[in-house]
Amino acid sequence: MKTRKPLILTARIEKTDLETFDRLRTAHFPPDRNFLTAHLTMFHRLPGEYCERIVEALQAAAGKRGQIRAEVAGVRHLGSGVAFTIISLALDQLYRDLRSAFTPWLGGQDLQRWQPHITVQNKVSRSVADTLHQQLTHDFEPRSVMLEGLDLWMYMGGPWQLERTVSFTTESARSEAP
Repeated sequence: MKTRKPLILTARIEKTDLETFDRLRTAHFPPDRNFLTAHLTMFHRLPGEYCERIVEALQAAAGKRGQIRAEVAGVRHLGSGVAFTIISLALDQLYRDLRSAFTPWLGGQDLQRWQPHITVQNKVSRSVADTLHQQLTHDFEPRSVMLEGLDLWMYMGGPWQLERTVSFTTESARSEAP
């Protein structure tokens, strides 16, 4: 679906868990393209014309869940950058539920197979990405991160503007094995 007001949906990562990824992104992402903090994108282009319906779907999905524990499972080479692979059965189920709700609005990128990740470098030469990938792979140790909710962003042609945050319920934090 075409939209003049694209929205981006990300999973909200707990602040202290996000700090390592932010430091890496600041150090390795081209400064002229680094408008954002590190993030975990779930959907790349939802129609802003349906913002309230999207928010309703987010609230319904988030209200059924406690916080989600996800595993940082590896380092992924993106060709022109590097990301960390994220694995969580609960996150995968949330994605499937939301994808079902958003199906009429999904475009090419959001119809592809979803591979959750946190990008710390992009838009660099292959050799620069190779170097960082090798370094991060050598130093990599799996760890968990906590996902607290969902952030809906308005795409502003580069920077993003936060439109809405929807928190997961916190009474029943979920611990998921990959």
